[in-house]
Amino acid sequence: MVLPNFETLLEKYAHLIAKVGVNIQKEDTVIVYASVEQAALARLVTKEAYQLGAAEVIVQWNDDQIQREFLTYAAEDRLNEVPSYKVDEANTFAEKRVTRISIVSQNPDALSGVDTSRVASFQAARGKALQAVMEATQSNKLRWTVVAASSPAWAQKVFPDLSSSEEQVDRLWDEIFKTTRIYTDDPVKAWEAHDATMREQAERLNKEQFSALHYTAPGTDIVIGLPDNHVWEGAGSFAADGNEFMANMPTEEVFTAPDRNRVDGYITSTKPLSYAGTTLTDMRFTFKDGKVVEFSAKEGSDVLASLLAIDEGAKHLGEVALVPDPSPISQSGITFFNTLFDENASNHLALGAAYPFSVEGGTEMTKTELAAAGLNSSQTHVDFMVGSAQMMIDGIRKDGTKVPIFRNGDWAS
Repeated sequence: MVLPNFETLLEKYAHLIAKVGVNIQKEDTVIVYASVEQAALARLVTKEAYQLGAAEVIVQWNDDQIQREFLTYAAEDRLNEVPSYKVDEANTFAEKRVTRISIVSQNPDALSGVDTSRVASFQAARGKALQAVMEATQSNKLRWTVVAASSPAWAQKVFPDLSSSEEQVDRLWDEIFKTTRIYTDDPVKAWEAHDATMREQAERLNKEQFSALHYTAPGTDIVIGLPDNHVWEGAGSFAADGNEFMANMPTEEVFTAPDRNRVDGYITSTKPLSYAGTTLTDMRFTFKDGKVVEFSAKEGSDVLASLLAIDEGAKHLGEVALVPDPSPISQSGITFFNTLFDENASNHLALGAAYPFSVEGGTEMTKTELAAAGLNSSQTHVDFMVGSAQMMIDGIRKDGTKVPIFRNGDWAS
């Protein structure tokens, strides 16, 4: 590493993840999901977790190349059926409300060229089998966070013009540290201030209780309905145990759930999407009565088709998020080919599951009650970026009057 003070910075990052990301409490069971390439960070996070009082830290390793080999060559029945012990484990994690830390560093093109039907089969089976822990996570029954770590393959994709792998990896670490406020004297305090600022913006939108949002931009003209009693959130969330956590680090978004049945018009993506080990570009969707009725993509159209075919909910929206174009990640001009970063550079939407906490009382509602409230249900949740400096968004009140929310990609006021 040539990045100055890298080990010290990595220690600060691990502390931030444990302290602010998931706000570890005494007696927590902590699950860390990490690539084998990120052993150094996983060890530091484990150390920090125990120092904060965790009862146990379990690290679950993954590897891009091994996963590629599995998806290419494994027997068909192994793709379509998740072993019962893994289902039992996921159910136990959900029941015990473990604390989950996901460290993402995957190569965006790790599965490029792999039979998309095999990838889709595996993801569908896995989504169904692990649904209990997914639902507990999306309902904030437990504390969870998604953070990033630099890897050679990912860094090469983001910074192909740099001359060496070491330079590429260092540059990506530099961006990760910038966007997570690690270079500040006290990252924890910096995040507390950021959290307060984001919460103010969310509260303004909550007071309005708009009936719908109208988006216009080149390639976009769409009206997205919002449920009654919807809740906008920004930065920090609160788990069922009453403790705050940061679901994403970095984060610049204020988000809620749309009404799954009231989306009409067309919208075009503005950034590439890395999904299922493939990069999708220039996606365009047409919605009618909340459902995708037409779609296209310049690259990755077959993968997009398999995503929309996962289940009925995959054809509807589960999230609407507002991010000003002048956000630090957007102004960097870097496309990260990773949703954790790219979604925080752009207004975005998500196909698939809605977060139950996006409507008042939602975390205590049954699936039937959530559906009646207009929230979408699905095995999947995939964000795609739609914002730009040309985007205009109006809030539509129940009486039909319009209020400017975004003008030229930024907050109207």
